[in-house]
Amino acid sequence: MGVFGFPVEHSLSPAMHNAAIRALGLDYVYVPFSVPPENIPAAVEGIRALGIVGVNVTIPHKQSIIPFVDELEDDARMIGSVNTIVNKDGKLVGSSTDGEGFLRSLAEVGFNVSGCKAVVLGAGGAGRAVSFALARSDAGVTVVDEVGERASALAEDISSRFGQNSAKSAEIDDLGEYVSRANLLVNCTPVGMSPNFDRSPVPQSMLRRGLAVYDLVYTPLRTKLLRDAESVGALAISGVKMLVYQGALSFEKWTGVSPPIDVMERAVLEGLGQ
Repeated sequence: MGVFGFPVEHSLSPAMHNAAIRALGLDYVYVPFSVPPENIPAAVEGIRALGIVGVNVTIPHKQSIIPFVDELEDDARMIGSVNTIVNKDGKLVGSSTDGEGFLRSLAEVGFNVSGCKAVVLGAGGAGRAVSFALARSDAGVTVVDEVGERASALAEDISSRFGQNSAKSAEIDDLGEYVSRANLLVNCTPVGMSPNFDRSPVPQSMLRRGLAVYDLVYTPLRTKLLRDAESVGALAISGVKMLVYQGALSFEKWTGVSPPIDVMERAVLEGLGQ
């Protein structure tokens, strides 16, 4: 098994999955495959030709790889993104474990999604996965993106699937108003990612006790957004949780075995120098 990306050298997935493989004593190995965009068709055929059990798919291939799989599971079709391919006796099935991984990580910290009001920052691939997962779990979703058309398009996609009251979009200038009424704020943008340690997509003044703040960025582990959230008594959740749970769901699809979450998370934290 492995991961297709470009670049892929920074990926923590090999360390995470191989730690789980060792802990379970399974006869697998997980390797990174650096695949330039023009080589995606051949790389996908390679899964079949070499009998690879399956791969994860990361930036920049999550959308572009879709035409080359044989079948899409509903989650991948819904959000228009694939992060996992399973080789079922030569038939390649694409799915996305990002949304379910996000929900499981929230459940781990005791956050009840059903009925909550969520503000999602960013309407790209991660924002789509998170927003659809929240709407599917009966949360009210407000999508905010610097490109207003992208936010409104995502909100319309969600509403067409789950009903008119399930999602709406908002202008970036109105962010404070919506955050003030929210239970959950999710950053799905790269703002605050290393080396920009001093940047946050949300002013600290908008954060408060009683708000759960989830940052999908995990390099650094404690982003400025999460540091600001902790300083006002908000619940701060690192993107490491989603990385681990989406990986665990992929692992289960390939092997039929539930991997040890604690072992996978420890491997990621060690990879981050923690």
